Amino acid sequence: MNKLVIATRKSKLAQTQTEIIMKSLKDNFNIDSEKLLIVTEGDRKLDVSLAKIGGKGLFVKDIEIALLDERASAAVHSMKDVPYELSEEFEITAITEREDIRDVLISKDNIPFKELKNGAKIGTSSIRRAAQLKLLREDLDIVSIRGNVQTRLEKMKSENLDGIILAAAGLKRLNQEDIITEYFDPKVFLPAVAQGALGVECLKNSDVREYIKKLENKEAKLTVEAERSFMRELNGDCHSLIGAYSEIQGNDLYMIGIYDLNGEIVKKDILGSKDNHIELGKQLAQKILGIRK
Repeated sequence: MNKLVIATRKSKLAQTQTEIIMKSLKDNFNIDSEKLLIVTEGDRKLDVSLAKIGGKGLFVKDIEIALLDERASAAVHSMKDVPYELSEEFEITAITEREDIRDVLISKDNIPFKELKNGAKIGTSSIRRAAQLKLLREDLDIVSIRGNVQTRLEKMKSENLDGIILAAAGLKRLNQEDIITEYFDPKVFLPAVAQGALGVECLKNSDVREYIKKLENKEAKLTVEAERSFMRELNGDCHSLIGAYSEIQGNDLYMIGIYDLNGEIVKKDILGSKDNHIELGKQLAQKILGIRK
């Protein structure tokens, strides 16, 4: 096989995540690979909220064009950025690993969440994070910020914010755990659907599928597919206040979901066989919608 070309966004985190897949391909199959760096529309329009410009799919579309044009044979994504509906030519061939799923606070002077001053300014562009912050502390002033990890850290200083909320997974992959002030309990402060998980996308007729498929992590696949099923049933996207936490408990899957239903934030949970993970995601959504008890 010739050197495999893997498409990815240009950010330091995206490249680090792609290098994880590249190392796995080399270690497991002795396949050499290289990155094709793509600037997506979501990366170009950092001054506008994702909800206003079309959602998280804007981080994926330009990369998929590279697959169609055969400039790349595979693409690496943060699964939380991947819409639940893909065009028929594509598939998520493997969900390879899931890092720490929690959200974290990075605060000025390392002040814990409960000790932040009244009216503290906290930066996040996420509807989900903003709403859950307000549930914990109504007094907080939520400031919208977008960009990669480095950009958000810079904005924390330049905009004189008291703190920002980021995903633990990205900071851990960048070896920046030391800047984390506090981890949120994921059963209380629910993460984004599929947060912390990496996925490799290919064309369905790609000749590299057989190798990529072998990189799959079964537990990550189960939890991510269950959460994405939950999101699909709710027709959720970045316009929605939606979050999920799931874990494997022996032969069972336990999942908690949160959703804004007609202005009310509804939180429900479900437990069932992990072999039935897709259906469990649907059932949890139906519980939230009041269709199922």
